[in-house]
Amino acid sequence: MKRQVEIFSANCPVCDPVVQMINELACDQCEVTIYDLVKQCDDKTCLSKMYDYGIHKIPAVAVDGKLLDCCKDPAITKGKLIEAGIGQQ
Repeated sequence: MKRQVEIFSANCPVCDPVVQMINELACDQCEVTIYDLVKQCDDKTCLSKMYDYGIHKIPAVAVDGKLLDCCKDPAITKGKLIEAGIGQQ
């Protein structure tokens, strides 16, 4: 059975090394799909999957339908920005 590897990327200097590392590690049993979130995909599957997985930062990687723990950090929120002093004199 093939292992499904999904990479969510912006084709940037931060994402590209992750994509390269996964491509180097991938074996014959790995089916790698790269979703370029800058270009998006014609049918918007990439955006739908991004929301389904709860992705708030990229690069992000899911294996067999599960977002890796290292990709689950919380998103930047308005509350965290205010807590850091942004918007306050």
